[in-house]
Amino acid sequence: MIRGAIALILLAVASVSQAPVPAGTVDARHYDAFWLWAGVKPQPVLKQAKRIYLLQGQVEAGNPVRLVQQRPAVPHIKGRDIWMVVRVETLAWSPQIHQQVRAQLARWRAAGNHVVGIQIDFDARTRHLDHYAVFLADLRRRLPADCRLGITGLLDWSANGDPRGLDALAGTVDEIVLQIYQGRRVIPGYASYLSRLDRMKTPFRIGLLQGGEWHPPAALDSNPNFRGYVVFLQNGAAE
Repeated sequence: MIRGAIALILLAVASVSQAPVPAGTVDARHYDAFWLWAGVKPQPVLKQAKRIYLLQGQVEAGNPVRLVQQRPAVPHIKGRDIWMVVRVETLAWSPQIHQQVRAQLARWRAAGNHVVGIQIDFDARTRHLDHYAVFLADLRRRLPADCRLGITGLLDWSANGDPRGLDALAGTVDEIVLQIYQGRRVIPGYASYLSRLDRMKTPFRIGLLQGGEWHPPAALDSNPNFRGYVVFLQNGAAE
């Protein structure tokens, strides 16, 4: 019996015939870091992955707030850095939610996965980054010392984020992945937001959409905090 659905994904070796990808379009074959969400079909590009951001569950708002699993089994992935992603609707976490997240982290690691960190996927408002930083600082204190903490970020943060909030994040998280897309479409005018990346004091990556548009700013590679890309895989984009 195959140990977990992720094993199927990483064993996918079938050759995929693809038409040439237009210039300025994200071709996942040129990258080595990917988001893998529940419901996404296996893609051969995962064989070249060096790091995978793998959705584990979602903290849903309600009474009570609860952690809902998005993956039917603990993954078994060898030879890659894994980030366990938790999608978050509310920051009002009870002690039980914190305990459940830590327990999932322990299970993933016990299964042999090299889980280097937890990524929080939360759409924090640009004007309230300092409040978000308080939550993240508390979360970090509750995590194992060898577990990194990362977050996704809205494109607006780099352009309009409160400097105090951005500085607070810099002292709390290990990386931010700024997404140039929303839902399943690239944000129009993303280049204007990225022109202010010099305000980011935290190591950051750019989150791209598979099959979406991407034209990198001229100064991106020279930014001392730029660490590369993460591609959000989506069904149909590789066909």
